[in-house]
Amino acid sequence: MSLQLQNTLSGKKEFFKPVNPDHVRIYACGPTVYNFAHNGNARMAVVNDLLVRVLKTQYRKVTYVSNITDIDDKIIDASKETGEDISVITNKYTEIYNNDMSALGVSLPDIQPRATDHIKEMIELIKKLIEENKAYEKEGHVLFHVPSFDNYGILSKRNRDEQIFYSFSI
Repeated sequence: MSLQLQNTLSGKKEFFKPVNPDHVRIYACGPTVYNFAHNGNARMAVVNDLLVRVLKTQYRKVTYVSNITDIDDKIIDASKETGEDISVITNKYTEIYNNDMSALGVSLPDIQPRATDHIKEMIELIKKLIEENKAYEKEGHVLFHVPSFDNYGILSKRNRDEQIFYSFSI
């Protein structure tokens, strides 16, 4: 049996050809855990769970990774609002999220890394992007420098130049 998937770039259904048929790897961005799950969180989990289950019928080894974003402005705001420590909030809502997905019949990912466990790597990557003029700092934030990537917006079929809102020099 072969699997066809919609290729967002080409807009066509194409046969799935894994980079390594001996070990198929899937990554999906997981929830930001500051409140209860919503339809968007559930949709991602249900769709990827279904894909992983189908792939496991065709490939010997499939590893599914979906992160937990446990640091974010919304989480910091929730901590200030409730007076609870950030870890208390994120642990609570991670557990609720996983229980809710389980109630929907969704299996947990094989690996569920927490963003806070990878801050050092994120900082190093951000420094590299800034050094290569692919990102810049503005008003206390680091932003991606859209003109540095010719194909920015290609998957959403949006014109890169129409997405550049501010004129600035790096």
